[in-house]
Amino acid sequence: MLELKIQNLSKTYENGVEALKNIDLTISTGMFGLLGPNGAGKSTLMRTIATLQAPDQGSIMMGDLNVLEQKQEVRKILGYLPQEFGLYPSITAEDMLNHFAILKGIGDQQERREMVAYLLHQTDLYDHRQKKLKGYSGGMKQRLGIAQALLGNPKLIIVDEPTAGLDLEGRSRFLNLLGEIGESVIVILSTHMVEDVKELCGQMAIIASGEVLLNGEPAKAIDALKGKIWEKTINKEDFKDYKGKYKVISTAFVAGKPVLHVFCDTQPDDGFKPIEPDLKDVYFSHINNGRTVI
Repeated sequence: MLELKIQNLSKTYENGVEALKNIDLTISTGMFGLLGPNGAGKSTLMRTIATLQAPDQGSIMMGDLNVLEQKQEVRKILGYLPQEFGLYPSITAEDMLNHFAILKGIGDQQERREMVAYLLHQTDLYDHRQKKLKGYSGGMKQRLGIAQALLGNPKLIIVDEPTAGLDLEGRSRFLNLLGEIGESVIVILSTHMVEDVKELCGQMAIIASGEVLLNGEPAKAIDALKGKIWEKTINKEDFKDYKGKYKVISTAFVAGKPVLHVFCDTQPDDGFKPIEPDLKDVYFSHINNGRTVI
Protein backbone atom coordinates (compact mmCIF):
# COMPACT_ATOMS: atom_id res chain seq x y z
CA MET A 1 0.00 0.00 0.00
CA LEU A 2 1.31 3.42 -0.99
CA GLU A 3 2.08 5.76 1.92
CA LEU A 4 2.96 9.42 2.28
CA LYS A 5 5.22 9.78 5.31
CA ILE A 6 5.84 13.24 6.79
CA GLN A 7 8.41 13.57 9.56
CA ASN A 8 9.54 16.49 11.71
CA LEU A 9 8.32 19.07 9.18
CA SER A 10 8.73 22.71 10.27
CA LYS A 11 8.39 26.09 8.57
CA THR A 12 8.82 29.62 9.94
CA TYR A 13 8.19 32.60 7.68
CA GLU A 14 10.34 35.72 7.56
CA ASN A 15 7.78 37.63 9.66
CA GLY A 16 8.33 35.14 12.49
CA VAL A 17 5.11 33.15 12.06
CA GLU A 18 5.65 29.46 12.81
CA ALA A 19 3.40 27.92 10.18
CA LEU A 20 4.45 24.30 10.85
CA LYS A 21 5.94 22.87 14.03
CA ASN A 22 7.43 19.37 13.85
CA ILE A 23 4.60 17.81 11.84
CA ASP A 24 4.52 13.99 11.82
CA LEU A 25 1.85 12.27 9.70
CA THR A 26 1.51 8.99 7.80
CA ILE A 27 -1.17 9.03 5.11
CA SER A 28 -2.28 5.89 3.26
CA THR A 29 -4.44 5.22 0.20
CA GLY A 30 -7.93 6.65 0.63
CA MET A 31 -9.42 9.93 1.79
CA PHE A 32 -7.50 11.79 4.48
CA GLY A 33 -9.09 14.85 6.09
CA LEU A 34 -6.94 17.71 7.33
CA LEU A 35 -9.07 19.87 9.62
CA GLY A 36 -8.20 23.21 11.13
CA PRO A 37 -9.25 26.85 11.36
CA ASN A 38 -8.03 29.52 8.97
CA GLY A 39 -4.35 30.22 9.61
CA ALA A 40 -3.75 26.79 11.14
CA GLY A 41 -0.97 25.89 8.70
CA LYS A 42 -3.03 23.65 6.41
CA SER A 43 -2.23 25.51 3.19
CA THR A 44 1.46 25.72 4.07
CA LEU A 45 1.52 21.96 4.57
CA MET A 46 -0.35 21.36 1.31
CA ARG A 47 1.98 23.62 -0.69
CA THR A 48 4.99 21.87 0.82
CA ILE A 49 3.67 18.41 -0.11
CA ALA A 50 2.87 19.75 -3.59
CA THR A 51 6.56 20.78 -4.00
CA LEU A 52 5.65 24.49 -4.23
CA GLN A 53 7.67 25.60 -1.21
CA ALA A 54 10.46 24.24 0.95
CA PRO A 55 10.31 23.63 4.71
CA ASP A 56 13.03 24.68 7.14
CA GLN A 57 13.48 21.09 8.25
CA GLY A 58 11.94 17.64 8.01
CA SER A 59 11.27 15.05 5.32
CA ILE A 60 8.42 13.84 3.12
CA MET A 61 8.57 10.42 1.48
CA MET A 62 6.02 8.90 -0.88
CA GLY A 63 7.02 5.31 -1.25
CA ASP A 64 10.62 5.51 -2.50
CA LEU A 65 10.27 9.10 -3.70
CA ASN A 66 11.85 11.91 -1.69
CA VAL A 67 9.20 14.62 -2.19
CA LEU A 68 11.48 17.48 -1.17
CA GLU A 69 14.34 16.43 -3.45
CA GLN A 70 12.71 14.64 -6.40
CA LYS A 71 10.23 17.36 -7.25
CA GLN A 72 9.87 16.65 -10.95
CA GLU A 73 9.21 12.97 -10.32
CA VAL A 74 6.62 13.83 -7.68
CA ARG A 75 4.83 16.26 -10.01
CA LYS A 76 4.32 13.46 -12.53
CA ILE A 77 2.13 11.59 -10.03
CA LEU A 78 0.57 14.62 -8.32
CA GLY A 79 -2.83 16.23 -8.84
CA TYR A 80 -3.34 19.54 -7.06
CA LEU A 81 -6.41 21.75 -6.64
CA PRO A 82 -5.39 24.86 -4.66
CA GLN A 83 -7.83 27.04 -2.76
CA GLU A 84 -7.57 29.70 -5.45
CA PHE A 85 -7.81 27.97 -8.82
CA GLY A 86 -7.25 30.35 -11.74
CA LEU A 87 -9.16 29.91 -15.00
CA TYR A 88 -8.88 31.47 -18.44
CA PRO A 89 -12.39 32.95 -18.81
CA SER A 90 -12.45 33.16 -22.61
CA ILE A 91 -11.58 29.53 -23.41
CA THR A 92 -13.64 26.36 -23.16
CA ALA A 93 -13.28 23.58 -20.60
CA GLU A 94 -12.14 21.19 -23.33
CA ASP A 95 -9.40 23.55 -24.50
CA MET A 96 -8.25 24.26 -20.96
CA LEU A 97 -7.93 20.59 -20.05
CA ASN A 98 -6.10 19.90 -23.31
CA HIS A 99 -3.67 22.73 -22.48
CA PHE A 100 -3.05 21.36 -18.97
CA ALA A 101 -2.59 17.86 -20.38
CA ILE A 102 0.19 19.15 -22.64
CA LEU A 103 1.84 20.82 -19.64
CA LYS A 104 1.51 17.52 -17.79
CA GLY A 105 3.60 15.86 -20.50
CA ILE A 106 0.84 13.94 -22.30
CA GLY A 107 2.22 14.39 -25.81
CA ASP A 108 0.07 11.99 -27.84
CA GLN A 109 -2.90 13.90 -29.29
CA GLN A 110 -5.26 10.91 -29.34
CA GLU A 111 -4.38 10.02 -25.74
CA ARG A 112 -5.05 13.61 -24.68
CA ARG A 113 -8.38 13.70 -26.51
CA GLU A 114 -9.54 10.47 -24.88
CA MET A 115 -8.36 11.50 -21.42
CA VAL A 116 -10.00 14.94 -21.62
CA ALA A 117 -13.30 13.40 -22.77
CA TYR A 118 -13.17 10.82 -19.99
CA LEU A 119 -12.56 13.44 -17.29
CA LEU A 120 -15.29 15.72 -18.62
CA HIS A 121 -17.71 12.79 -18.41
CA GLN A 122 -16.48 11.85 -14.93
CA THR A 123 -17.01 15.39 -13.63
CA ASP A 124 -20.37 15.74 -15.39
CA LEU A 125 -19.09 18.57 -17.60
CA TYR A 126 -19.06 16.88 -21.01
CA ASP A 127 -22.26 18.57 -22.20
CA HIS A 128 -20.68 21.92 -21.28
CA ARG A 129 -17.27 21.24 -22.80
CA GLN A 130 -17.63 23.95 -25.48
CA LYS A 131 -18.94 26.59 -23.07
CA LYS A 132 -16.56 29.41 -22.16
CA LEU A 133 -15.40 29.24 -18.57
CA LYS A 134 -16.66 32.74 -17.71
CA GLY A 135 -20.15 31.24 -17.91
CA TYR A 136 -19.43 28.42 -15.45
CA SER A 137 -21.02 28.34 -12.00
CA GLY A 138 -18.91 27.93 -8.84
CA GLY A 139 -19.67 24.23 -8.68
CA MET A 140 -18.78 23.70 -12.33
CA LYS A 141 -15.46 25.51 -11.84
CA GLN A 142 -14.64 23.31 -8.85
CA ARG A 143 -15.44 20.16 -10.83
CA LEU A 144 -13.24 21.40 -13.65
CA GLY A 145 -10.52 22.01 -11.08
CA ILE A 146 -10.66 18.41 -9.93
CA ALA A 147 -10.69 17.28 -13.58
CA GLN A 148 -7.36 19.03 -14.19
CA ALA A 149 -6.02 17.54 -10.96
CA LEU A 150 -6.86 14.06 -12.30
CA LEU A 151 -4.92 14.47 -15.55
CA GLY A 152 -2.24 11.79 -15.94
CA ASN A 153 -3.80 9.36 -13.42
CA PRO A 154 -2.07 10.79 -10.32
CA LYS A 155 -1.33 8.66 -7.27
CA LEU A 156 -1.55 11.64 -4.89
CA ILE A 157 -4.30 14.27 -5.06
CA ILE A 158 -4.38 17.38 -2.86
CA VAL A 159 -7.50 19.54 -2.62
CA ASP A 160 -7.40 22.71 -0.50
CA GLU A 161 -10.77 24.03 0.78
CA PRO A 162 -12.60 22.57 -2.25
CA THR A 163 -16.19 23.22 -1.10
CA ALA A 164 -15.74 26.84 0.01
CA GLY A 165 -18.40 28.98 -1.64
CA LEU A 166 -20.44 26.08 -3.04
CA ASP A 167 -24.18 25.72 -2.44
CA LEU A 168 -25.55 22.52 -0.89
CA GLU A 169 -26.14 20.79 -4.23
CA GLY A 170 -22.74 21.75 -5.59
CA ARG A 171 -21.04 20.64 -2.38
CA SER A 172 -22.82 17.28 -2.41
CA ARG A 173 -21.90 16.54 -6.03
CA PHE A 174 -18.30 17.55 -5.48
CA LEU A 175 -17.91 15.43 -2.36
CA ASN A 176 -19.41 12.41 -4.10
CA LEU A 177 -16.84 12.82 -6.86
CA LEU A 178 -13.99 13.03 -4.35
CA GLY A 179 -15.29 9.93 -2.60
CA GLU A 180 -15.19 7.93 -5.82
CA ILE A 181 -11.66 9.10 -6.63
CA GLY A 182 -10.38 8.31 -3.14
CA GLU A 183 -10.96 4.58 -3.44
CA SER A 184 -7.70 3.94 -5.30
CA VAL A 185 -5.32 6.87 -4.65
CA ILE A 186 -4.23 9.09 -1.76
CA VAL A 187 -6.53 12.10 -1.52
CA ILE A 188 -5.75 14.80 1.04
CA LEU A 189 -8.75 16.99 1.75
CA SER A 190 -7.71 20.18 3.54
CA THR A 191 -10.69 22.03 4.98
CA HIS A 192 -12.18 23.86 7.96
CA MET A 193 -15.58 22.21 7.32
CA VAL A 194 -16.08 19.30 9.69
CA GLU A 195 -18.98 17.89 7.65
CA ASP A 196 -16.72 17.27 4.64
CA VAL A 197 -14.38 15.08 6.68
CA LYS A 198 -17.20 13.31 8.51
CA GLU A 199 -18.83 12.21 5.26
CA LEU A 200 -15.76 11.11 3.35
CA CYS A 201 -12.62 10.39 5.32
CA GLY A 202 -11.48 7.22 7.04
CA GLN A 203 -8.45 9.01 8.50
CA MET A 204 -8.01 12.57 9.70
CA ALA A 205 -5.81 15.02 11.54
CA ILE A 206 -6.65 18.25 13.33
CA ILE A 207 -4.06 21.00 13.03
CA ALA A 208 -3.94 24.41 14.72
CA SER A 209 -1.15 26.98 15.11
CA GLY A 210 1.08 24.73 13.02
CA GLU A 211 0.77 21.69 15.30
CA VAL A 212 -1.04 18.35 14.96
CA LEU A 213 -3.53 18.11 17.83
CA LEU A 214 -5.16 14.83 16.80
CA ASN A 215 -4.37 12.10 14.28
CA GLY A 216 -6.55 9.06 13.77
CA GLU A 217 -9.91 7.69 12.66
CA PRO A 218 -12.95 9.98 12.97
CA ALA A 219 -15.12 7.18 14.38
CA LYS A 220 -12.60 6.33 17.13
CA ALA A 221 -12.16 10.01 18.00
CA ILE A 222 -15.93 10.32 18.42
CA ASP A 223 -16.10 7.15 20.54
CA ALA A 224 -13.43 8.57 22.85
CA LEU A 225 -15.78 11.44 23.76
CA LYS A 226 -18.81 9.29 24.61
CA GLY A 227 -20.17 10.14 28.04
CA LYS A 228 -18.07 13.31 28.20
CA ILE A 229 -20.12 15.87 26.21
CA TRP A 230 -22.97 17.68 27.96
CA GLU A 231 -25.47 20.20 26.67
CA LYS A 232 -27.41 23.00 28.31
CA THR A 233 -29.46 26.01 27.20
CA ILE A 234 -28.71 29.09 29.29
CA ASN A 235 -29.45 32.81 29.39
CA LYS A 236 -26.97 35.13 27.67
CA GLU A 237 -26.18 37.00 30.88
CA ASP A 238 -25.07 33.74 32.55
CA PHE A 239 -22.52 32.82 29.88
CA LYS A 240 -19.45 34.29 31.58
CA ASP A 241 -20.23 32.36 34.75
CA TYR A 242 -20.47 29.07 32.85
CA LYS A 243 -17.38 29.87 30.83
CA GLY A 244 -15.39 30.37 34.00
CA LYS A 245 -16.74 27.27 35.70
CA TYR A 246 -16.79 24.63 32.93
CA LYS A 247 -14.82 23.55 29.86
CA VAL A 248 -17.12 25.06 27.25
CA ILE A 249 -15.99 23.72 23.88
CA SER A 250 -18.64 25.29 21.65
CA THR A 251 -21.71 27.49 21.68
CA ALA A 252 -24.65 27.73 19.30
CA PHE A 253 -27.71 29.95 19.44
CA VAL A 254 -31.16 28.36 19.32
CA ALA A 255 -34.18 30.69 19.50
CA GLY A 256 -31.87 33.46 20.65
CA LYS A 257 -30.42 31.55 23.61
CA PRO A 258 -26.91 30.05 23.92
CA VAL A 259 -26.74 26.26 23.86
CA LEU A 260 -23.48 25.12 25.45
CA HIS A 261 -21.50 21.99 24.77
CA VAL A 262 -19.28 21.21 27.74
CA PHE A 263 -16.53 18.62 28.09
CA CYS A 264 -16.64 16.85 31.48
CA ASP A 265 -16.12 13.29 32.74
CA THR A 266 -19.21 13.58 34.97
CA GLN A 267 -22.45 15.57 34.81
CA PRO A 268 -21.54 19.25 35.42
CA ASP A 269 -24.84 20.06 37.17
CA ASP A 270 -28.48 18.98 37.11
CA GLY A 271 -29.29 21.27 34.18
CA PHE A 272 -26.91 19.55 31.77
CA LYS A 273 -28.02 16.56 29.72
CA PRO A 274 -25.68 14.01 28.08
CA ILE A 275 -25.56 13.98 24.27
CA GLU A 276 -24.06 11.72 21.66
CA PRO A 277 -20.84 13.40 20.51
CA ASP A 278 -20.13 14.03 16.85
CA LEU A 279 -17.08 15.14 14.88
CA LYS A 280 -17.81 18.79 15.61
CA ASP A 281 -17.39 18.06 19.31
CA VAL A 282 -14.09 16.30 18.57
CA TYR A 283 -12.94 19.29 16.53
CA PHE A 284 -13.94 21.97 19.04
CA SER A 285 -12.66 20.02 22.03
CA HIS A 286 -9.19 20.12 20.47
CA ILE A 287 -9.26 23.55 18.82
CA ASN A 288 -10.80 25.44 21.71
CA ASN A 289 -9.31 23.34 24.50
CA GLY A 290 -12.16 24.32 26.76
CA ARG A 291 -12.27 27.94 25.56
CA THR A 292 -14.83 29.65 23.36
CA VAL A 293 -15.77 33.10 22.22
CA ILE A 294 -19.33 34.38 22.13
